[in-house]
Amino acid sequence: MKRVKRPPVRQSDTIDFRINRQIRAREVRLIDHNGVNRGVLPFFDALRIAEEAELDLVEVAPTANPPVCRVLDFGKFAYEQTKKEREARKHQKKIEIKTIRLTPRTDDYHKDIGVRTARKWLEEGKKVKFMVRFKSREISYPEIGQRALQEIAEDLKDIAVVEQAPTLEGWRMTLTLSPESVAQKSG
Repeated sequence: MKRVKRPPVRQSDTIDFRINRQIRAREVRLIDHNGVNRGVLPFFDALRIAEEAELDLVEVAPTANPPVCRVLDFGKFAYEQTKKEREARKHQKKIEIKTIRLTPRTDDYHKDIGVRTARKWLEEGKKVKFMVRFKSREISYPEIGQRALQEIAEDLKDIAVVEQAPTLEGWRMTLTLSPESVAQKSG
């Protein structure tokens, strides 16, 4: 017996509307292709109206009672939906968090380089996380790491706000700074 291979079903990653015979409701509230509300109709009558218009019956509000269906060209509808979502994603602003790693033994010269880099990132509107990693017996002296992070916060207080004060979590002590403009908008 020869196995028949079905063509792959094209699945949209963003659109999940039931169309035509995928709709399971007995009755639907129909909005026709002209935008006119036809009221509550049996499903097969609504499907017939869509087929006569040579368009698709699309379930746009499945949670309504009865579900709301529209008569429209599904391909065009799906394209417009993905276009709207893409446009919405484009206008979202994603705040990046940059990390600078230090140790309790990091000398002042290298700390200053980290501060200059952090200043540049803060001016670009990014958040900066300073992380002091303790090794072996260094964990016995967390005040060294805390002092270093407080000095860094003091150096950057003109353009940054401390979002998270120095806290010890396991073998790491972290300090998070955010630009003043971002802190003012959220506060």
